[in-house]
Amino acid sequence: MGGVSIWHWIVVGIVVMLLFGRGKVSELMGDVAKGIKSFKKGMAEEETPPPPVVAEPPKTLDQTTPTAQKVEAERKV
Repeated sequence: MGGVSIWHWIVVGIVVMLLFGRGKVSELMGDVAKGIKSFKKGMAEEETPPPPVVAEPPKTLDQTTPTAQKVEAERKV
């Protein structure tokens, strides 16, 4: 009970052929093959590396604080 043998699959295949006809099944399989090919092509196109991103050069920070700059300016005066 519950086992599926080759005869069950043959009966299912015959029923499908009777319902859809031989031409419809071959068209369906052709469409499935086209879908698989386009999927593989899409996956292959995504594997190309993205263009490199040009980063801005790092900004340097002024080592003196604004208060230190005021003190230095007062000393020069």
